[in-house]
Amino acid sequence: EVQLVESGGGLVRAEGSLRLSCAVSGFTVRDYSIGWFRQAPGREREGVSCISKAGGNTYYADSVKGRFTISVDNAKNTMYLQMSSLKPEDTAVYYCAADSNMYCSFTDRYDYWGQGTQVTVSS
Repeated sequence: EVQLVESGGGLVRAEGSLRLSCAVSGFTVRDYSIGWFRQAPGREREGVSCISKAGGNTYYADSVKGRFTISVDNAKNTMYLQMSSLKPEDTAVYYCAADSNMYCSFTDRYDYWGQGTQVTVSS
């Protein structure tokens, strides 16, 4: 059974930090490109960050560059999104995802998705 289980979401004040976790079952995360996405109410889902399977290169949306960090722990088969200097505009449901493609992208065409976790940043 393939399953991505997220944790770490919640309410945080502006300028605060939060770390999202995504525990993966049913496949080995090191064999996939992985990504984090977010969706605000009434808006389309957008890519936040991803890591390519091919060379482990990381990519970030301009809106989060310098504030967010994507990483994986192969021993725990878990992926993370460390979020710092949070802003109210970061408020959204955050999703983790995995894709068998050699290179990651900010499109929605990933093989597996987590259930989403709410992140709310207050001013």
